[in-house]
Amino acid sequence: VYRGSVKDFQGFDANQDAEALYNAMKGFGSDKEAILDLITSRSNKQRVEICQAYKSLYGKDLIADLKYELTGKFERLIVSLMRPPAYGDAKEIKDAISGVGTDEKCLIEILASRTNQQIHDLVAAYKDAYERDLEADIVGDTSGHFKKMLVVLLQGAREEDDVVSEDLVEQDAKDLLEAGELKWGTDEAQFIYILGRRSRQHLRLVFDEYLKIAGKPIERSIRGELSGDFEKLMLAVVKCIRSTAEYFAERLYKAMKGLGTRDNTLIRIMVSRSEIDMLDIREVFRTKYEKSLYNMIKEDTSGEYKKALLKLCGGDDDAAGEFFPEAAQVAYRMWELSAVKVELRGTVQPAGDFNDDGDAQVLRKAMKGLGTDEGAIIEVLTKRSNAQRQQILKAYKAHYGRDLMADLKSELSGSLAKLILGLMLTPAQYDAKQLRKAVEGAGTDESVLIEIMATRNNQEIRAINEAYQEAYHKSLEDDLSSDTSGHFKRILVSLALGNRDEGPDNPAQAHEDAKKLADVSSNDSSDSLETRFLSILCTRSYPHLCRVFQEFIKMTNHDVEHAIKKRMSGDVRDAFVAIVRSVKNKPAFFADKLYKSMKGAGTDERTLTRIMISRSEIDLLNIRGEFIDLFDKSLHHMIEKDTSGDYRKALLALCGGED
Repeated sequence: VYRGSVKDFQGFDANQDAEALYNAMKGFGSDKEAILDLITSRSNKQRVEICQAYKSLYGKDLIADLKYELTGKFERLIVSLMRPPAYGDAKEIKDAISGVGTDEKCLIEILASRTNQQIHDLVAAYKDAYERDLEADIVGDTSGHFKKMLVVLLQGAREEDDVVSEDLVEQDAKDLLEAGELKWGTDEAQFIYILGRRSRQHLRLVFDEYLKIAGKPIERSIRGELSGDFEKLMLAVVKCIRSTAEYFAERLYKAMKGLGTRDNTLIRIMVSRSEIDMLDIREVFRTKYEKSLYNMIKEDTSGEYKKALLKLCGGDDDAAGEFFPEAAQVAYRMWELSAVKVELRGTVQPAGDFNDDGDAQVLRKAMKGLGTDEGAIIEVLTKRSNAQRQQILKAYKAHYGRDLMADLKSELSGSLAKLILGLMLTPAQYDAKQLRKAVEGAGTDESVLIEIMATRNNQEIRAINEAYQEAYHKSLEDDLSSDTSGHFKRILVSLALGNRDEGPDNPAQAHEDAKKLADVSSNDSSDSLETRFLSILCTRSYPHLCRVFQEFIKMTNHDVEHAIKKRMSGDVRDAFVAIVRSVKNKPAFFADKLYKSMKGAGTDERTLTRIMISRSEIDLLNIRGEFIDLFDKSLHHMIEKDTSGDYRKALLALCGGED
């Protein structure tokens, strides 16, 4: 199935188009609208014929005339469209290695994403256009393992056999693990050989097997074991093996997000993918960034340049409200990966040689007399497990006859006080307190209710119920019921019971559950859409829900999260989405929450503090890994940049390291 956005123009006449372009450029000024309308609505093959017809009719070079008549980014875009794909790639690489410095990102993007045939065509086009050997030029302009991998990719010799050996898959995954994580130093040659030569289908299975045996995705190991441009190249190769469309969607998003636009990247991708997989890229873009590629281009560019890019984009997926097969495949792959058991690891571990009485003395000394030694308090309390902190509380009371919590409260202030006091509560007490704050007083903080109730397991929920009753002499269920309403109340009350199934998935039942979720035709008010989702999302086990979501994608070509967003609204939508994301990948859910708490102007310190405390002994190390995967920056770096003083010191201590 053709997945490009630009197709052959019906009723094409090269001579007629050549004449139209000549008229658009003759005389004073040029008709840019006519030029962009014509060129963006013809396929590359047809544009090449127009160039030949133009030369035959007028004895002139069309590309030279376009360069003369047009300017800036618009000129670069239109001229790029006139070149055959292989010559376009050759020109991009020539520009990347010419002059002072090298555009490594351009080399990585092109060589990591092209097929064997496209690489062969590129090498031939480079030789024809510049009378130079591409491999020799790249070898002369790069170095080290980065150079070696580029040379391997330039051979265009990736295996293309779809028949995969399970034994070889297991062996390659094991070899990659032994070459990196299990080795002192890194065997880069093994990474180059396997990632540079094996078939795409084979490598996808290798990546799945690697996740099972290493407990982390291959991307995270590459980040930990490799560095510099070599690391970036290998990550690009892995991303393209998983999904070329997803790789380009991410490149386009990064080209336009934030201040300024990376126009060279934007032009190169929009031109090179317009007749290959632009529809797939659009679909993944819409799903991944909750915004259409069309709208992002519209907001980020202007003039004829914008109009031409939008023509190449081919449509607005926000307006269409569609969800397509490529995006569904990406989502399905993520559900498959979520079903793999990954070891959850916190950043705070019990301290060795722990001495509760000694710690109590250090804390008393830090708070005695004039002034407070916040550094000593941070050093002790962020380096002890919660169970050890409970022992320190008792030792402090026994030794000094004083309440440590009361002393900390009187000596500390602001964000640091909230963080340190939160660390001193048991997890259940802390969650109960956060829930109480969310429902008391004027207004309700629904986001806190959703975050806690949607992500805690049965044991944690039951402990929260007990802590809530003990602290506030009321049941959590009663407070949730009196402070919320409708379907949202029913969701929270169901979750507050802590009665979610804990068994394995049931394939037959999962199929039936997926059918119930997909059914939009039911007119029975007692079986509303929200009721059906509640009865499944709030009661089924996590392994079972993973299976349900996979069945849903197979059945509808839609991701269940997208379906929720399309068919529901408000707190009900947000609660169901949180449950789905928690099932899919809980560390990624919290990584996203942490990122949003710090991005932009101001910091949501309440969310930042709550997550850093509550996940520090559960999965904060996993959250750190997901954070850097999702946002290309470390959690440590973002905390360091976004907070200050002793509050920052305490948060960084909980974070546990720089990735």
